[in-house]
Amino acid sequence: MADKLLIIMVNTDPRNGAELGVPFSQATVAAAMEYDVEIILTGNSGQLAKRGVAEKLYVQEGASKSVYDIMKEAHEAGAKFKVCTPTIELWGDDLIPEVSETVGGAYVISEAMDENTVTFTY
Repeated sequence: MADKLLIIMVNTDPRNGAELGVPFSQATVAAAMEYDVEIILTGNSGQLAKRGVAEKLYVQEGASKSVYDIMKEAHEAGAKFKVCTPTIELWGDDLIPEVSETVGGAYVISEAMDENTVTFTY
């Protein structure tokens, strides 16, 4: 059985708050269940790694928690946030403190192909 959950956020549109809650909530639950959890932010979703962006986004209108609050909960539960190199090139290097590492495409592919890893993409 796999012991790692790799969440790759590449197609999720940060302008659509309803798309943002599920990946981070699933990461929080998996980390609380003591799985090794990594969230890779890349492509358009990489904007969420930029300081100040997720703080202004909400899953739904009137929500009390911002997307950044939900991301922090996942991090506090043990999920690790990483960004792909193109994210830095597209959106800059002023990253939220929860991002622990910048990784390349080879890292993402090798982790996704590992038999002990289950990969979700959003």
